[in-house]
Amino acid sequence: MAVHSDSPFNGETSRRDFLKSSSAWGFAALTAGSLISDTSFAAGVQKKETPEHLKLSLAAYSFHRYMQQSWPKTRERKTPATMTIQDFVRYCGEQKLDGCELTSYYFPNPVSEDYLKETRDLAGSLGLAVSGTAIGNDFCLPKGTARDEQLEMTRKWIDYSAILGAPVIRIFAGRVPKGGNEAEAIRMCQAGINESLKYAEKKGVSLALENHGGITSTPEQMMRIIDGIDKAPNFGINFDSGNFRTEHPYQDLEKIAPLAINAQIKVEMGGRGNEVPADIPRIVKILKDAHYKNFIVLEYEAKEEPKETIPGYLKQLRKLI
Repeated sequence: MAVHSDSPFNGETSRRDFLKSSSAWGFAALTAGSLISDTSFAAGVQKKETPEHLKLSLAAYSFHRYMQQSWPKTRERKTPATMTIQDFVRYCGEQKLDGCELTSYYFPNPVSEDYLKETRDLAGSLGLAVSGTAIGNDFCLPKGTARDEQLEMTRKWIDYSAILGAPVIRIFAGRVPKGGNEAEAIRMCQAGINESLKYAEKKGVSLALENHGGITSTPEQMMRIIDGIDKAPNFGINFDSGNFRTEHPYQDLEKIAPLAINAQIKVEMGGRGNEVPADIPRIVKILKDAHYKNFIVLEYEAKEEPKETIPGYLKQLRKLI
């Protein structure tokens, strides 16, 4: 794996020093064959024994077809929204889940501190932890107003996550801007993550980079990004089981699993129009083999009615975790 000139990992000695100097969090090394060759790489993943039972959460995105999207901007709907983020919290309570992922897209924009606290307290009253949230950011944008707006939105949601009690935000890298190139997009992405991590650490919030297409379409691309991320106790990967459209997606998920601090499970694999049922037991095993210890978050995107279909998948996941 190539090391960028501005990377904190310039040479094998500094890599070893990085591992030794990490006192706040333990680290899990990723040594995925040709991806890493004979060197070790680590990111901010707490090194603890996997608990006997992982906790189960559900992502609000599972009900995107019924909710009004207001972040990062309002998306027009063909039909009126029939569900709010607080309705979603109540559904999670009905399912007796351990947690709920309060995806940022479906909060009012602007959102008040009172609404955030009310939503947090509603979850707590139903015995739910807020397992995390998510933002639709793009850190690949060049310097300018649009990029500044992305960084400002990220800071806002770090603040909001702290109020909600959400320990982690799943973030995106972004896509190569029109007329740009991947190397520059990666550099800008690294700068955006590093800047945001400093702010997030002050607020006690972790950032998890998701494999979400664009410049995170493969494990190799993700590692090129991570190679330029400053060592930080609050950084890791959001493992999304359905987002690698590669020749060997399960093997590629194995490569990123050791760095996961948040994990989403989808019930299908493959690109749009070519979806096939996911091997959910295999996905859970990949996470367990990597000693993953945080929430398992079901993110349902299949065509069938969510309220009718999700309970069956939750039952399956409970047996597996």
